[in-house]
Amino acid sequence: MTATSDEKKSAGKPSAYAAAGVDIDVKMAGLRAVTRMVNATRTRDARGGLGSFGGLYVAPGRDALLVASTDGVGTKLKVAVLAGRHDTVGRDLVNHCVNDILVQGARPLFFLDYIGAAKLDGAVFRQILAGLCAACRSNGCALIGGETAELPGLYPAAEYDLVGTIVGAVPRKDLVTGKAIREGDIIIGLPSSGLHTNGYSLARAILFDKLGLGVSDPFPGTKMTVADVLLAVHRSYLRPVTAVMNKVRVRGMAHITGGGLIDNVPRVLPHNVDAVFDRAAWKTPHLFQFLQREGGVDRDEMYRVFNMGIGYVLVVGEADAEEALAILRNARCGAKVVGYIRRGRQRSLLTG
Repeated sequence: MTATSDEKKSAGKPSAYAAAGVDIDVKMAGLRAVTRMVNATRTRDARGGLGSFGGLYVAPGRDALLVASTDGVGTKLKVAVLAGRHDTVGRDLVNHCVNDILVQGARPLFFLDYIGAAKLDGAVFRQILAGLCAACRSNGCALIGGETAELPGLYPAAEYDLVGTIVGAVPRKDLVTGKAIREGDIIIGLPSSGLHTNGYSLARAILFDKLGLGVSDPFPGTKMTVADVLLAVHRSYLRPVTAVMNKVRVRGMAHITGGGLIDNVPRVLPHNVDAVFDRAAWKTPHLFQFLQREGGVDRDEMYRVFNMGIGYVLVVGEADAEEALAILRNARCGAKVVGYIRRGRQRSLLTG
């Protein structure tokens, strides 16, 4: 077909929408570029394909409950932008969401993402998607859809937001609610890999604003850069925790996110008990010690803002503690007994 004169005039000319800041062609080219990567996350029960209005997944049997959660990466994204490294934040997002539903004993089924930016950068988009897909594959989770939005005037130039929704399932008989937690139970802590995805507003204020460090500078007391330390990927606890749940009755679990040990653990406690943590039971990583010292942050506030080296906790009966620890040692995840349950008023208490 021969092009008309009007078509010839418009060839190579940006559309009015593109001139206003939203280039649909860039978005579509980006989606085409990552299709193979996204398809590689498909699991047996995933249906449909990239580009559908809704993702499809075969529901589990009637004896199962669906568990869903939505979360974001937060201001850790600002560090990624400063460092020009966007391959880790997708993994952060998926792993965070996996841990959230794992608290109730759920295994992930599928994931959907949202990326919003003033103007979409194709290279950045591909890095983010690569991280999302890698984490989905690692966690046995299908990436079945998402939304990419260009919103000029809403986001600062070069910055973006990254949010995800996960859906998992747990057999009714295996649902973990925390109601079974009782006096004398043992608390096992699994180490974090860094800040995970919480506390970055305070960490940035201390490192960048107060101390004047840059992302390429060495992080004091380490052989890594500031970016290396701050962009350490949020750990997924799915495999070691699932290994424990397959052998031992886990009475309660908590993912240590915003609010730290102080606020997260009481969310799974019955009203008549406290969780007592011995701070001497684990070594607080250098990162948190440095932030507390250089930022002049009160110790109690540190335990409310940051995970302080414990990213996930399990509560098991005293008789099951050794078996659970043996399984976790075999998984090489550095688990330790960090506390116990006593009569109380649904609080986290810190000693040592």
